[in-house]
Amino acid sequence: MVNSKTPAQVVAAARSQAKITTPELIEHLFDDFFELHGDRQGADDPAIVGGLARFCGHPLTVVATDKGKTPKQRVAKHFGSPEPAGYRKLLRLAKQAEKFGRPLVTFVNTAGAYPGRSAEEQGQGEAIARCLLELGCLKVPMITFIFGEGGSGGALAMACGDRVYMLEDSMYSVLSPEGFASILWKDSQRADEAAKVMQLTPNALLEHGAIEGVIAEDENDHLATVEAIRTVLKRDLELLTKKDPTALLAERYERFRKF
Repeated sequence: MVNSKTPAQVVAAARSQAKITTPELIEHLFDDFFELHGDRQGADDPAIVGGLARFCGHPLTVVATDKGKTPKQRVAKHFGSPEPAGYRKLLRLAKQAEKFGRPLVTFVNTAGAYPGRSAEEQGQGEAIARCLLELGCLKVPMITFIFGEGGSGGALAMACGDRVYMLEDSMYSVLSPEGFASILWKDSQRADEAAKVMQLTPNALLEHGAIEGVIAEDENDHLATVEAIRTVLKRDLELLTKKDPTALLAERYERFRKF
């Protein structure tokens, strides 16, 4: 898929408030969604929404970052940047999915894990590392869709499964272009230049083998975007659910070793 936007324009589009939202994705993609709360360690991070649902009649577990829509929601959710409790909620739901043989589907739109003092005090690094370790060995299919920002380990913790797809106006990188420019050139104003150097666009990442595909989107027709995701998800679930856990884990390991 050819995207005529420059890397800087892709970054701007990935951050746009006109993009499809987590509630829209869940409402239009799945049936009978039942949200589950809490990390079972005393907290419930609203930046991570997860629960049980049906897709084409089959049960699965859905977990997504949520930036919120109103200013109040965005502040409460740290603009979609999860705290440790969010990652522990993700892991709890993933292990539950494994126990009952349900595929795990994740949706990512986050600038990264919440960097505040409270998050560090509660073990942000450990929570992310635990997700990478445990989800990499999950014995059920895991499919990820990045539909906006995919920032740093905060995004990777939700994208360490069997298939990763990106909407065409999304980004996936180790840090923001502003952060890259500040570190490398000591000048955050060179963010547009950094975006080009970082190879963070869907087409660049597809070329490098870091993702499996790019999904067309239309910010003026969210239902068309949902249908494009539905087609990919249905195809991959039919394929991956036929694999035994040993083959699934072996292929997942090779996937991450190749880039």
